[in-house]
Amino acid sequence: MSTLDCTEPKDEAASCKAVETVIVPRSRDLGGFDVRRVLPSAKRRMVGPFVFLDQFGPTVFKAGQGLDVRPHPHIGLATLTYLLEGAIVHRDSLGTVRTIEPGALNWMTAGRGIVHSERSDSELRKRAQPLSGLQIWLALPKAHEETDPTFTHYAESDLPTMEGDGVHARVIAGSLFGRTSPVRTFSDLFYAVANVGKGKTLVVPAEHEERGVFLIDGPAVVDGQRFEAYTFLVLAPGRDVRIDAPEGAKIALLGGEPMDGPRHIFWNFVSSSKERIEQAKQDWTRDRFGVQVPGETEFIPLPEGP
Repeated sequence: MSTLDCTEPKDEAASCKAVETVIVPRSRDLGGFDVRRVLPSAKRRMVGPFVFLDQFGPTVFKAGQGLDVRPHPHIGLATLTYLLEGAIVHRDSLGTVRTIEPGALNWMTAGRGIVHSERSDSELRKRAQPLSGLQIWLALPKAHEETDPTFTHYAESDLPTMEGDGVHARVIAGSLFGRTSPVRTFSDLFYAVANVGKGKTLVVPAEHEERGVFLIDGPAVVDGQRFEAYTFLVLAPGRDVRIDAPEGAKIALLGGEPMDGPRHIFWNFVSSSKERIEQAKQDWTRDRFGVQVPGETEFIPLPEGP
C-alpha cells in the first residue's frame, strides 16, 4: 500500500485546546479498494518518528481478486503493518515469506535497503475476503538510517493488552498504559490500537511529547468538540487528553520523542539526506538494489518526478 499515490490530506482547525492540528485524509478509490493517506500532511510531516500513515479498507475482495503490491524498495525507515481484517502475504529480499493476520505485527526495518511485496494469499483468493488495516513508516534516527535490513513477525499473543472500564487496548510497539511491547524500536515511541465501548472514555497520558490519534471507526469527542471517523488529531503536549466515545470507537494512538531533524521523502525512500535518496533512486533504476524477492518476477519501476 505504501507505493500508492494518494491525495494530500486536508488540514483543519480545532477549537479545543487539547488538539493542535486536525487532519482529514482524502480517500482514493483504487478499483473498490479505498486508501486514506493520513501522514505526511501539509501542516504536519511527522508525529514522533511516524512519518507516514495509510489506512486501507475496509473492503471485501470478490473471489479471484485480491491485493497485489509488486516488489518495491525502501531505505531509511521501518514499516509497521497491522491488520484489522483479512490477511497479507509478505515476501522480501531477505528470503522472508510470512502471512500476517489481524492482531499480529509485521515489523520490517529497511535501513540501508530492502525490497518487498505484499499480496493476498492464493488460497484466500478463491473466495470473497475482507481486508482492512494500517500501514505505517517510522523514520530511523540518523545513527541507524543505514542499519542492516531485518524483518520480524510478532504474533498477537506477543503484544500486551490493557483492559478496563469498557476499554481494550493492544500496545503494538513502545510503551503506553503501563504496558511495554517486545518489539525492538530505535527511539522512544508508542503505537497502540484501542476499542472504546459506547459511552466510555479513553485517556491518552501526557508521558510522550508528541502524540496523535486516528479515529478508525466511530466518532469521538475531545473537550466538547466532536470529530468523525477517519480523522487524525495531533494532541497538544503536556496534558492528559480525554477522548469520549458516545457511540463506541476504534482508535489508533501513536507518537514519541521528536525526530532528530527533518526527513526527506521520495516514493518509498526516507532519509535525512537528499543525496542518499538520489543514490537510492539510481540503485533501483540500475540493478533493483542487486537483490530479488523469492517467488517474484515483477517489480515497480521508479516513478517519474523530482
